[in-house]
Amino acid sequence: MSDFKDAAFGAGHDHIFLGAAHEQNERRTWAVIALCSAMMLAEIVGGSMFGSLALVADGLHMSTHAGAMLIAALAYTYARKHAADSRFVFGTGKLGDLAGFTSAIVLAMIAVLIGYEAVARFLSPVPIHFGEAIPIAVVGLLVNLASVWLLSGDHHGHSHGHSHGHGHGYDEHAHEDEVQKIFAPSGVFAVSIFEEGVPPVFRITPATQRSRLDSSAVSVTTVRPDGTQQVFALADRGGYLESMEDIPEPHAFKAIVRMPDGEHEVEFEEHEHGHDAQDAATRDHNIRSAYIHVIADAAVSVLAIIGLVLAHTFGWLWMDPLAGVVGALVIANWSYGLMRDTGAILLDMNPDRRMAENVRHAIEDRGDKVVDLHVWRLGPGHMSAVVSVATSESQRDSRFYHTLLERFKGLSHLTVEVQPVQALA
Repeated sequence: MSDFKDAAFGAGHDHIFLGAAHEQNERRTWAVIALCSAMMLAEIVGGSMFGSLALVADGLHMSTHAGAMLIAALAYTYARKHAADSRFVFGTGKLGDLAGFTSAIVLAMIAVLIGYEAVARFLSPVPIHFGEAIPIAVVGLLVNLASVWLLSGDHHGHSHGHSHGHGHGYDEHAHEDEVQKIFAPSGVFAVSIFEEGVPPVFRITPATQRSRLDSSAVSVTTVRPDGTQQVFALADRGGYLESMEDIPEPHAFKAIVRMPDGEHEVEFEEHEHGHDAQDAATRDHNIRSAYIHVIADAAVSVLAIIGLVLAHTFGWLWMDPLAGVVGALVIANWSYGLMRDTGAILLDMNPDRRMAENVRHAIEDRGDKVVDLHVWRLGPGHMSAVVSVATSESQRDSRFYHTLLERFKGLSHLTVEVQPVQALA
């Protein structure tokens, strides 16, 4: 008979899996809608009063822009208001991804329409009223730049929570702020926590050619804030030394590196996962889709201004539709990227394989066996895991594994099934 229990940590207890900047991004999006709506009304009213068809047309274009923003804003508002609704089994955190996927489809349609219009103008050029078109394109660009500013910051989809660089000088896949140098009489060495696609281990790499180390004479001892210590033996991997045991989470401790010439002390702080995994797990695709909309519109405005100026100056009328083709291709590429990323989340594809491997190693390093493991995203910065564990330790129930895995940041919802080994026979 198996022991089955579900629990979650932090906000996950209430099944609320919204992004950390949800309300801020919601306000930003509504502000952009207000700006676009004001510009739309000004252009349509002004164009009607002064008989400018181009101004009216740009006003109508601005209305489609505001409509696209409305998808993101309504998704934010609905997700927030229904975050505690029990009918949503895993909360409303994925609503932003659904809105982002919808926006990606709208972007693709815009790209097709721009491309179609550009090809039509290549085949049948139309007269361009440069006196009206250029100022309108400039005003449109200013509005888009203002929209970009409103949506910009650390919340438009490129934030990482913690910044990471890569220490290319010593360890290409160790984070720059996780590489510590030791200056010893025998040479200079780089001590790092290596965790690119593997469980985290210590690596000690010579930083100078004359630096040499004997693995049997070197060890690393971690001293954690609660006073617990762990000694790591090292093995020679050819060019560097590597610990034979994985480093348990969290990675916040003092490390004492013992060498033949004495002891050297370095400090390590806890960090999130790598760039790609961290980005995929925490990225808010809803604000990202809104950001891409305004960036795409700004790019089209820039291309339009360049095309119009060249066409007006040199008589190259083909530059205007050419700018349209380039703009359509750029927008189509952004649309594809957004559709791919949001679609993967909607289909419960695991965006953070390293977390899954760390969960597996955390359990199996204690002698148990992970029979089944599923990890997926519930919302920006919130991951869920379902794990089935086979163990011969009778005292290990689901609470033991909840406590064990609680240290993983971002794991907001956890379901554990414990199967005694004799029950598998």
